[in-house]
Amino acid sequence: MRGRIVVAGLAGLLVSSCAAESAPVAVPPPAPVALDVAAASSGGACRLLDFTVIEQAVKVRFDVAAASDRDDSHTCVVRTEGAALPELTLSVTETTIDKATFGADVVPDKAAKVSGLGQQAYRRTTVEASGHGPVAEVGWLAADGRMATLSWTGARGSERAAAEKLTGDLVALAKKVDTRAL
Repeated sequence: MRGRIVVAGLAGLLVSSCAAESAPVAVPPPAPVALDVAAASSGGACRLLDFTVIEQAVKVRFDVAAASDRDDSHTCVVRTEGAALPELTLSVTETTIDKATFGADVVPDKAAKVSGLGQQAYRRTTVEASGHGPVAEVGWLAADGRMATLSWTGARGSERAAAEKLTGDLVALAKKVDTRAL
């Protein structure tokens, strides 16, 4: 009997000493999970945009969206995660103005007319300003009593000619924006 107790005691010491000497197992942290979140999930005017549709139109993959709603105005800004510019902004505002008032009071001087977009539409570019490159802009009076503007702000040092060319892509994208969905 005494032999069995000694053997059991030695076995217990061996097991406890092995456990005391073994180092804890290091488990690597889990890899970060990248989620492809739709622009629409940000709300506001972002509900009218889709990252894939934007990429097809302007040849840039945006992956971050932020929205704002204030009274009857809805805005969405999309960017890439790694850079503040370029950025694309969509603003939609409910309005009671008519086509003549839009043309007289909203369409900027020297803007080019755009056909096939809403009741009346324009496109224009502006020069580089402090902190950003040229801006390409398309604005239109939608048939549903809403006024919309889609603008591209380029990175500092971008060419104005590239922004001018981009207005055609913005017109194509604007034609896919259904302002009635707000």
